[in-house]
Amino acid sequence: MSTDRPAAWAHRPLPRVTASTGTWSWTISRPAELTGARNDLRRDLVAGALPVGADADDVDRLLLAFEELASNGLRHSGVAVQVRVVGCDGGWLVDVSDARPDRLPVPAVDRDPAFGGLGLHLIARMSTAFGWAVVGARKHVWAALVPAA
Repeated sequence: MSTDRPAAWAHRPLPRVTASTGTWSWTISRPAELTGARNDLRRDLVAGALPVGADADDVDRLLLAFEELASNGLRHSGVAVQVRVVGCDGGWLVDVSDARPDRLPVPAVDRDPAFGGLGLHLIARMSTAFGWAVVGARKHVWAALVPAA
């Protein structure tokens, strides 16, 4: 395995965010709902719901992480996912949960990029922290992002 790959998605507790600059949440069961939620989030962020220091590039990174984590949840769990984005002074927490705690996030290894499956690697590289946890009967896959500065 190449040494420039991020570490596997580790079992880590879901971070607590206390100072919120905005919270968004959706229950998504179909890809079309994911597209609508992404558009709603973009609209709100562009309208000014940004953490201090964040710019348009940071919004694009957040939207990419949002879409990758949510689409992975839909695809691999086979059930509706709950998606939550919490803005705070330091950036955002993206949390995607599903009712399939038996299906853990597994980054692709040695896969041809043409076949996809590299979303977890991408999110790991652009996040300051990432992981997964089981809380009650739900699995949470999460990533924390900060403005690039």
